[in-house]
Amino acid sequence: MSAGDGYKYLLRTVAASDGDRSLSTPLTRYYAEEGSPPGRWLGSGVAALGSGRIAAGDQVSEAQLQLLVGMGRDPITGAPLGRAYPEYRSVAERVAARVADLDPDMGPAAKAEAVAGIEAEETERGTRRAVAGYDFTFSIPKSASVLWAVADAGTQALIADAHHAAVAEVVAFMEREVAATRTGVTGRNGAVAQVGVRGLIATAFDHYDSRAGDPHLHTHVVVSNKTQTVLDGKWRSLDGRPMHAATVALSELHEAVFADHLTRAFGVEWESRDMGRDRNPAWAIASVPEELVAEFSSRSRHIDAEKNRLIAEYAARHGRQPSTATIIKLRAQATLTTRPEKEVRSLADLTADWRRRAGGLLGADATAWARTVTANDAPLLLRADDVPLDVISSLGQSVVEAVGEKRSTWRRWNLTAEAARQTMGYRFATIHDREAVVGLVVDAAEAGSLRLTPPELASSPAAFQRWDGTSVFRPKHSTVFSSEVLLAAEDRLLERARTTTGPTVPLVAVERITAKPDREGRVLGDDQAGALASVAVSGRVVDVLVGPAGAGKTTAMSALRRAWENEFYASLDPSTGELRD
Repeated sequence: MSAGDGYKYLLRTVAASDGDRSLSTPLTRYYAEEGSPPGRWLGSGVAALGSGRIAAGDQVSEAQLQLLVGMGRDPITGAPLGRAYPEYRSVAERVAARVADLDPDMGPAAKAEAVAGIEAEETERGTRRAVAGYDFTFSIPKSASVLWAVADAGTQALIADAHHAAVAEVVAFMEREVAATRTGVTGRNGAVAQVGVRGLIATAFDHYDSRAGDPHLHTHVVVSNKTQTVLDGKWRSLDGRPMHAATVALSELHEAVFADHLTRAFGVEWESRDMGRDRNPAWAIASVPEELVAEFSSRSRHIDAEKNRLIAEYAARHGRQPSTATIIKLRAQATLTTRPEKEVRSLADLTADWRRRAGGLLGADATAWARTVTANDAPLLLRADDVPLDVISSLGQSVVEAVGEKRSTWRRWNLTAEAARQTMGYRFATIHDREAVVGLVVDAAEAGSLRLTPPELASSPAAFQRWDGTSVFRPKHSTVFSSEVLLAAEDRLLERARTTTGPTVPLVAVERITAKPDREGRVLGDDQAGALASVAVSGRVVDVLVGPAGAGKTTAMSALRRAWENEFYASLDPSTGELRD
């Protein structure tokens, strides 16, 4: 989140308060008003603000957000929290400064050309903004949102409490395992030591619905970039690297912890449901039918329809289906292009509409149905030592295999995200039990991986070690891993790239193809023709064509295919249709 007014989007849907409502719950407090509840403070770091006048759970005001997120100041006293956020010039300001430095004796045509070049360069660079915070969005599973949407007020409050408890516990996990700052002598790559902090300063904003008006209980947790260093108490910025690296793992952990809370409260059971080849399976409350989940998944349907259109367009353009990685990118593109404007409605209005829609699908009163879903016997909950070590080892191997299917190298946070996914089927008594088991599975996965990062040549003095003995001069959880299976596959590809016994196409045949336009009238450029010729005559069993997006790789490869097919058909005996000797 950018410094300045980047925080204001959080306030656009907040309902106006009309006085003290301390006897009601955070969500029902604004039940009849249009909009969502005001934000609340979160994280142990808030105790350092305002000389202790702020506590976790207190309401956040716009003035406080402006001071903290907008200006990097204490939200109560206004005192600066360390250095002020840097100010960067806009594109127009940078262009004006560079134009002013041009040679005054330059001719009009030359000056116009120079100005155009400057504008193009600065526009491409864009406007740099100081980072004031990180916005993490924690959503409950869709089936739980549907149950919350149609349940009675008491059940709604308990489901919301489970979500809030899971969010608070994940933020506490972030404080222990993710949050860090950098200090020491600043070099080209920043301060050299990554050290611990005295907690996080965060604000949490609850939202009820999706942009399509479907039930979607989620919370925006905005973590301030300002934090106190454990070593000297100075205010510094968070190290952004682990904040980004841990995002998926934190999301998976929140979903699992929330599921534990909901099972403890209502005894519900969970099941995994397939979501298609380009998405991970989704965990859902077993007694909430998929038809009901689909009814309230309008946004997903819109995204999937646009994603399928983009896939078909890609296949028509490239002559093949996109890879899994490309499909993920196309889905992200579809998410943005189908994003409607947010409509602000009251929770009372939304709930009435949701209950009506659900009742029509269920053929019964939706609130009464919700009572049957939440009436269960006491659940069986696990402690960390209930999970046998051989199961831990097996899960660790499974995690490595799953991660290796998606990436060639990985770090601990990649393993943590997958370990949280693969232990989602277990219900634990406390978050400490879940953390312990996930941690053991990740340790087993690391042991089953191949470490690529070399070990430290010398141990750091005790003063420069973290509590776990690791050096502050190496970022936490930064070790890179792979597997012997992937390295063996890489060796096979490299061996084929060194083998030159593959078929070739005569250079004259390539030149005939490159000289002609294709069906769409496109003629290869000199660089494309050169690349095509290099591949065609190399004889390598595996060859690689590398270039940036838009360089014309697909067009060049299409021409190579035509040259290859022409050579193949020319080698056939016209009378028999078989290859000539």
